[in-house]
Order: sequence, then structure tokens, then C-alpha cells
Amino acid sequence: MFELMFCSLLTILPDYLYRRYAQGKRFGKEITFFSIWYELRWGITGCLMLTVSLITMIFYFHPSTTSAALYFRTVPILPEGSGRVAEVKVGFSEPVKQGDVLFTLDSSRQKAAVETAARKVAEVDASLTAAQSEVVRAEAQIQEAKANHQQAKDELDTKSDLQRRNPGIVPQRDIEKLQVLVDQRQAGVDAATAAKQSASLQVTTLIPAQKASAEAALAQAQVDLDKTTVRAGVDGRVEQFLVRPGDVVNQLMRPAGVLIPEGAGRKALQAGFGQIEAQVMKEGMVAEATCMSKPWVIIPMVITTVQDYIAAGQFRSGEQLIDPQNIARPGTILVFLEPLYKGGLDGVTAGSSCIVNAYTSNHEEISAKDTGTFRKIALHVVDGVGLVHALLLRIQALLLPIKTLVLSGH
Repeated sequence: MFELMFCSLLTILPDYLYRRYAQGKRFGKEITFFSIWYELRWGITGCLMLTVSLITMIFYFHPSTTSAALYFRTVPILPEGSGRVAEVKVGFSEPVKQGDVLFTLDSSRQKAAVETAARKVAEVDASLTAAQSEVVRAEAQIQEAKANHQQAKDELDTKSDLQRRNPGIVPQRDIEKLQVLVDQRQAGVDAATAAKQSASLQVTTLIPAQKASAEAALAQAQVDLDKTTVRAGVDGRVEQFLVRPGDVVNQLMRPAGVLIPEGAGRKALQAGFGQIEAQVMKEGMVAEATCMSKPWVIIPMVITTVQDYIAAGQFRSGEQLIDPQNIARPGTILVFLEPLYKGGLDGVTAGSSCIVNAYTSNHEEISAKDTGTFRKIALHVVDGVGLVHALLLRIQALLLPIKTLVLSGH
């Protein structure tokens, strides 16, 4: 309506003034309700064409959307395992810090597993002590076997020397018996040495491996026990926390509640603009927003990110071919906007619906020396008509509470 009134001042009004003062036609005489459509045909036609062109230019170069909101991320509250709730530490809605306990599960089975694993570690430690004692005993056996071997060898050397000096003084049978005894004592030394090596291998390799395995089992049991305590992963606020002692929870059931991270929905606003405006939307564009949760306030913003993909065009590989005509809606260009000034979104509730206007600025191109005169004029017009959209946004912000509270059936 505002564009039509503005364009009529440039087309219909001059046409009427020409008819009135140049041709002498008076309203109510020569110009009546039935003849006005013919008398002012040039002005009316020009008004319609100029209005359509102006509206097209405004909405293309200064796009607007009502599909904007302060989206925020939520973290579902779920245990890593399953079990029956034993104790609840927080209420239905409550602020929490990272690491705070939210609720605990029945941990009797996990505690028993930890106790069993701890006793297994103690058993391995006892086995290590016993194996070390075996090493000491084996060393003593080696010394005893070496002493017996040395005694038998000395006796064999003595009788062999006597036999060499006085043949026949020592029976050959005795010498053979002594040689067998020496070999037997040497076998005892070898057996004691092997026993020591076996005991040492248990101390240095086998039992440490068993202890490491037992400690790993203990650590795993402790992890399973820790999983029975559900903690807050980030600072934030717990909302709609309905779980109570006695409830059975697992990852396949609905979450016990949601954790909203601190500051979620307070930093950026997401808006979807039409695909036809893809070439216009640029990072750094100035924008304005008005939100339903904070009426009668215009928030200056700036576009920080323009998503290069349209969500409506995504697909997953499957057994059927993609038919483009099955796309229900064309989709929008997603952009992220941040407040131009610090604290711009203060007072705006996270998740609130908003209306956003973005404004094209050609100041740099207008200031460039190689820009032609006619192009400068055209760019000035493009930038100037943004004032119309800014005025429309303020009218929308003014009427939004009335539209919501009065005209929507409340």
C-alpha cells in the first residue's frame, strides 16, 4: 500500500494535474467515476508498472523473511548403560555446572564387579610374593646342588689321581661310581638352575602380565561403576527432568530430560531467505530484526554466515531414483546473524520467532572511480528504497503485539 501511494504521486497525480490545468477538465464534470479510468489511463498504467517494479526491487535487494528464530542446542540426559534409578540429585528445572551429579543408578552389580576385580589384583600380588620366594628357594637349591657337585667332583679327582699314581690301589668300579655321582650332581645343578629360571620368568613376565590384566579388569569395572552416576557434561540448565527413583532408564527410551547449555540461543539468530535472493545474500550485510518475545524493539544485526547449501536438495543413497518433482517446498537460504552491538539479544527468549530484514549496501561501488554516472544513480536508488523496507519493518514491529493478542483470536 505504501509503495502504491508513493508511485501514484509520481504518475497519477501529474496525469490529473495535466488534465485539470492543461486541458481544463474538472473532477465531477468532464472527469467522473466512470470516465476517470479512461482519462487517467496513462497515470494508472504507469502507477501499476512502477509499483510492481518498486516492490520487486525492494524485496529483491532488501530481502525480508518471517522464517527466523533463535535456535539453540539441547543435550539429552541419558545414561551410557541401563538400570534402575536409585537417587535423583536435581529438580524439574534447575541450573547445573559441568560435572554435577544429575542422578544415579542402582550400582550393586557394578560394585560387586569392582570388589571381585580388586581381590583378583590382590591375589596376583600374593602370587608375585610367592614367586619371589620361589626364586630365593631356587637360588638356595642351586647353591646346595653346586656344593654337592663340587664335593663329588673333588672325591673323583682325588681317587683318579691316586689311581694314576698307583694303578690298582683304587678299584675301577669306585671311580665309575664317583663319575656317575658327579654327573648326577651336575644334573641336580641344572635342574635347580632351570627351576630358578622358571620362577624368575614368573616374577618378571607371567605374573606382571596377569597383574596388568587384573588391573585392566578392575579399571573396566570401575568405569562401569562410574557410568551409574550421570553427570552434567556442560554448564547449563536442566529442563523437564521427570525421572524419579525406581524408574528404569536406558538409551532406547526417551531421555530423562534435556540439558540446555549455558548461553544457547543467545549469540546468533538463524533465518531462511528465498532461493531467488541467493545472489544478494552476502556476509557482512546489515540487517534488522524484531522478535515476538521482545516486541516494539528493532535489533540491529549483521550477517556472519551464508550457508552454501539448501536443505531441501539433500538426499540419502537408497534403492530408488531421485525425482526432483517430489520436493514438496523449494527450501530457503540459511543465514546466521549476530547482533551488531553487544547485548543486542538481551531479553529475547531463546527459540523466539523473529522477522528479519537484510539491506543491500552499494557504498563501495558507488564510491569507486570507474563506476558510471547512470550506474551510480541506479545504485543510489537501490540503496534508497531500503528505507521503505525499514519503515515496513517498524510498522510490523508496531502491529505485531496487536496482531498476536487481538487479531489472532485471543
